[in-house]
Amino acid sequence: MTLSERKKRILQVIVHDYISSAEPVGSRTISRRYKLSLSPATIRNEMADLEDLGYLEQPHTSAGRIPSQRGYRFYVDSLMEKPVLKKEEIAAIERIIQQAKEQAKRKDIDKLITQVSRTLSSLTRYTSLIVGPKYKESAIKQLKILPLDQDQGLIVLVTDTGFVKHRVIKLPLNLNKEELEQIVSYLNFRFSGLTIDKITARLLREVRTDLIKHMDILKETLNLIEETSGNQDARLFLGGTTNILNQPEFRDIQKVKNLLELFEEGSLLSGFLGNINPEGIAVLIGEENKLDEIRDCSLIITAYRLGDKKEGTIGILGPTRMEYARVIAMLNCLVTKLDDILSE
Repeated sequence: MTLSERKKRILQVIVHDYISSAEPVGSRTISRRYKLSLSPATIRNEMADLEDLGYLEQPHTSAGRIPSQRGYRFYVDSLMEKPVLKKEEIAAIERIIQQAKEQAKRKDIDKLITQVSRTLSSLTRYTSLIVGPKYKESAIKQLKILPLDQDQGLIVLVTDTGFVKHRVIKLPLNLNKEELEQIVSYLNFRFSGLTIDKITARLLREVRTDLIKHMDILKETLNLIEETSGNQDARLFLGGTTNILNQPEFRDIQKVKNLLELFEEGSLLSGFLGNINPEGIAVLIGEENKLDEIRDCSLIITAYRLGDKKEGTIGILGPTRMEYARVIAMLNCLVTKLDDILSE
């Protein structure tokens, strides 16, 4: 059944009112607060129809109505107005973009993602979820060994996704600058461009044979590569984990316990997020989420890129009574600017 314009407008104002108040909405409230030119009785009849059609629900203890998950879905798809971000929200996003530029220059992607996560949770007052790039899928871009003093050097591994790993190593006292440069050149020749899981046992045997006189340096290099590949799963960055627990929908202790366990375990949530491939921004409402722990929540999610590759996802988790338009606007603004920075 196609909804009439009157039913659409009543559903829209109920969603708006319930998002802001967290209280069931009655016909008299609608009549008093919104200029619909309808009597409370007419509004009440339309609300009863919307309930019969599955767009509204009536809590047991209230005469008012609240949106159902179907109602929220119709609102997001058909009724949601394009929001205008406040000046202070735009300013906050601009500040994080400036910070992101500095972190990107230093190739410190982990710190950049952490800052984005914290700022998003602070701005939205919900929980932010960011899946970072997988080390396993990162290709080695460059290896460097920088002499520090007579017997020490700094070995640095840089991946194509911007991650940097380093460690201080011992260097032989009789190793001159030219020899060190030859070793580094050879390591880059053999390893550069390879994803970490493509470094085969055969390749390692050949490298060990060629660098037989410099096994200590090779051992340190391989240890650093192994450290980088140690975390094979997508990494989850959380911001504002307690924000969602402050919402009135989460007064149920069991719901809270289930969510906290999901946050703490991490891999289940990061795997779920990593398997979503949104085109633009995706909104998952209630039972559209495949994880039982978040079926009373809504998730707004989008992808971010490093260069020309999709490297992770950014999401906001909140109650189904979420400020959808505002959160979508923030994600759109942030990710567009972030993609530009990470692509440089």
